[in-house]
Amino acid sequence: MPLEIHITPGEHPERHLFGLTFNIDTIISTLVAGAIVILLGFLVRRALTRNTEDHVPTKLQIIWESVVGEVNAQVEDNLGKVHPFVAPLAISLFFFILVANWLELVPTELNERAHLLPAPTSDTNLTYAMAIFAVVSVWIYGIRKNGLAYFKHFVQPYPVLLPLNVLEELVKPVTLALRLFGNIFAGGIMLALIAAIPWYAGMPIANVLWKMFDMVIGGLQAFIFALLTVLYFAMAGAGHDDHEEHAEHEEKTPELAA
Repeated sequence: MPLEIHITPGEHPERHLFGLTFNIDTIISTLVAGAIVILLGFLVRRALTRNTEDHVPTKLQIIWESVVGEVNAQVEDNLGKVHPFVAPLAISLFFFILVANWLELVPTELNERAHLLPAPTSDTNLTYAMAIFAVVSVWIYGIRKNGLAYFKHFVQPYPVLLPLNVLEELVKPVTLALRLFGNIFAGGIMLALIAAIPWYAGMPIANVLWKMFDMVIGGLQAFIFALLTVLYFAMAGAGHDDHEEHAEHEEKTPELAA
């Protein structure tokens, strides 16, 4: 008899309140991921302020400084200086998405249908919320820096391109959200399929190999989301010539997600 595989994509345990639907597993996983990131932040702060006897930086301090240095370098290359808002936002997004993506790898299945901590980024509700927050922040930054001149790029290089430029701006949060959702959701489906393979057919080995690969994909998607956010800020604060240059860079960047 063939094995029956219980995979229910897009289904979540729900609660309804005031006409709204709440996906309970996504909310719990999001809170857990956020709590882990906050806890890591306090641990890093404690490590950075601690004086060691040999004055050698701790491993946690070295890792943190490497990540912050790389993000600051990306921000400086695109914005010309370390912006007091962009760098912390990109770092926070990277670590939160990374932890959220890796939650799927933790074995928290109660049974074939119940999973306590699925990756919340495999739910479009979270990815759309993060993408809209990032893009709206970009629009606010562009208007505050350039004033009403920010809207000039919608009619450049030709006014007839106004509809296309507006559509491109509105599509940004959609592509940003669906890129992250699609990769993490597909990883969860693959884990469910591999779990249905009999142990004598090599399921344990396949499961370990795929989880290692999924960890790489989760880290890569977190990096791409944070990097594109930085690039969007750079495009919002740049002139028209710089805007076109950053747009070309943006078109090449998503290819990393393949």
